[in-house]
Amino acid sequence: MRALTVRATGPLALVEDLGRPGRAGIGVARSGAADRASLRLGNRAVGNDEGAAAIEVTFGGLALEVGDEGLCLCVTGAPVDVTVDGRGAGSHAVLQVAAGSRVALGTPRAGLRSYVAVRGGIDVPEVLGARSRDVMAGLGPEPLAEGDALPVGAPVGDLPGVDHLPWPDLDEPVVLRAVRGPRADWVEDVDLLTSTAWQATDRSNRVGTRLAGSSLRHSRDDQLPSEGAWRGAVQVPPSGEPVLFLADHPVTGGYPVVAVVVDEDVDRAAQVRPGQEVRFRWVGAP
Repeated sequence: MRALTVRATGPLALVEDLGRPGRAGIGVARSGAADRASLRLGNRAVGNDEGAAAIEVTFGGLALEVGDEGLCLCVTGAPVDVTVDGRGAGSHAVLQVAAGSRVALGTPRAGLRSYVAVRGGIDVPEVLGARSRDVMAGLGPEPLAEGDALPVGAPVGDLPGVDHLPWPDLDEPVVLRAVRGPRADWVEDVDLLTSTAWQATDRSNRVGTRLAGSSLRHSRDDQLPSEGAWRGAVQVPPSGEPVLFLADHPVTGGYPVVAVVVDEDVDRAAQVRPGQEVRFRWVGAP
């Protein structure tokens, strides 16, 4: 049987694909992998469709046992020590793992989220058209637990013949490109966003990264009606400390969105650890 059994999960391990687009109108967020580029890269390396379901591992600690049929897998995202039956195998490498072997991930050297892509994809049931866990809505496959059995789909097509992949650029400080948001005039000085060295707090998760370092004061006292929200939006609650929306953000929000991070950089934001410095840089027309 093509399957994996979970032997340890680390802080959090979820099944994620590229989410469920087009349902915001009925209150369902897209969700999906927090670092979409890493998910796509891993899937391409093992010959899957880019949107196949994989395992998103937060801060390492995952251990998996291969079933009675060997599997091909690749770990991408945050670089992490990977072992197969206790022997070093390395991340960002395509691995052929024999039946009965145990694959384990250590703690990332940099970054926060790693992805285990398996040839054939993780074949758990879909929920509203996707195999993605939305931690805010409680929608999709449950977070992985020790003893869970994960079916793996049948491979389709040929392997691309790639042995190793480039590691992501996780240099510090993290600089995120952004454009001014639709409510930039709802704070007294929106340029404080780009002149401040922010720090990701421990209140961050897949919903959003909460930032500390200064206070963006609201310039208006009237109530802002609830508006649609987007991954990468920077929202300012009454505390003045901005929140950068990530994969499981709400579909609407009642606080002003003063900036929106360039979509490509949202994947980099998903790799920010609590305590890391984050800076913003304006791009485009003022």
